[in-house]
Amino acid sequence: MLVVTAPALATEPASTGENRMSLNDTAAPRLAIPALGGLYDALAPYSYPLIRFATGAILVPHGYGKLFHGGVNGLAGNLDKMGFHPGIIWAYWVGGLEFFGAIMLAIGLLTRPVALMLFVEMVVIVFGVHISQGYFWTSRGVEYPLLLGVLCLAIFFRGGDRLSVDRALGREL
Repeated sequence: MLVVTAPALATEPASTGENRMSLNDTAAPRLAIPALGGLYDALAPYSYPLIRFATGAILVPHGYGKLFHGGVNGLAGNLDKMGFHPGIIWAYWVGGLEFFGAIMLAIGLLTRPVALMLFVEMVVIVFGVHISQGYFWTSRGVEYPLLLGVLCLAIFFRGGDRLSVDRALGREL
């Protein structure tokens, strides 16, 4: 959304007579194209479910390749070298988390526990595998696992929210 001016923060007097800004009190931004306001308002409730779905959907092929296309053995060797013994069990765990867990994240089932497990995995990937390669993905750096980890952490804090199986079941951890 293109915003012409930043939203103004409301102030509330402090006990010392100073003004403090409240993060909950924001004015609506002035849109550069006001006619799009209705479209933005109509689609905004779907933005978080889209982010949750996309985060899970991006991880599914990684788990699929590990579980169903021979990636487990190579991963097991790498995990053994990193000190995760026995590597084969950890490799199946990672493959299962990336495949089944990512599907669960995408549809919003047990959203918070799955997002937390994926966040921990991304932390291990960032600091145990990619950190020595730098930041950018073009040199196998931390860029994408860092982004996925931050997304999983944010999803952990927010939960399944609307358009999730958790919400449909009426239960969320």
